[in-house]
Amino acid sequence: MCRHYIPNTLPNTGEFARTARTHLYSANRTIHEYLRKAGYNLVNPSGSALSYIMEECDSGWLTEQVSILIVDDHPLFRDGLNSALSLEDDLCVIGQCEDGDSALVMVKAHQPDVVLLDVNLPSKNGQPLNGLQVARSIKAESPITAIVVLTAYHDSEQVLHAMRGGASAYCAKDITPTSLIDTIRAAAAGYYVVGTEKMDWQSLQRWINSSMETLSPHMIDPDEHYIPLSPREMEILQFVTNGMSNKEIAIKLRISQQTVKNHMTSILKKLNVQDRTQAAVTALRRGWVRLQIDSPAMTDSN
Repeated sequence: MCRHYIPNTLPNTGEFARTARTHLYSANRTIHEYLRKAGYNLVNPSGSALSYIMEECDSGWLTEQVSILIVDDHPLFRDGLNSALSLEDDLCVIGQCEDGDSALVMVKAHQPDVVLLDVNLPSKNGQPLNGLQVARSIKAESPITAIVVLTAYHDSEQVLHAMRGGASAYCAKDITPTSLIDTIRAAAAGYYVVGTEKMDWQSLQRWINSSMETLSPHMIDPDEHYIPLSPREMEILQFVTNGMSNKEIAIKLRISQQTVKNHMTSILKKLNVQDRTQAAVTALRRGWVRLQIDSPAMTDSN
């Protein structure tokens, strides 16, 4: 369970007051106990801890830890994040999971302040569900949860999709621990971060509009927040990425080869690529699909 803490660095009165009003309206005896243990002399023990803190804001600052859920399918990466974040007194990792479905269950149960979300998540039960789709579902389930998207690839169009889709930050996985921690704190405080740029809501909207003007000529549908492919097209693209032929895909899905060809034509057009290899590379780079080494096509080639 995340607790309350008193940071060593004291903010100015205005910043403290805003933080206190945001986080401590439901102050209770727990806060009083932390203040007493920290050596504070409560002038009104029976009154509101918030009232006391607001009156004595130049003496100290108390707030709640930021609760964090880590969503990534690599256990070593999750554990590394957990270890780095656990060193910070104001951050509290409440759980880890490896796929989108589990993430949605944990968000509903725990309502974390921040979700660290990998773009490239594994499919579950044969249904493609990547990080950007999970982000949309998380925001629908818990609008107050800030989502920090983590990715191994930087793609300008995908950054735009993520931020338009409700993400609070978009970071490369080679980000330094210090920068990631700063990003988490900014996201928890209601800011938006892309690269080194920290924005409020109005600044984010200006950034989105500017990015859309730059990318719109190259985007199939500027109003599409996520993957511009239908579920069936995503399913076929996953099979293509794993090296299956149109005939093999048709047999797998119990549809005609012509139907597969029609879907492939649509996929190439939507992705603005020339052939199935380019389509597979695009999907892999954006984290829409994953290579499945144990797929039939991969097995037959060995």
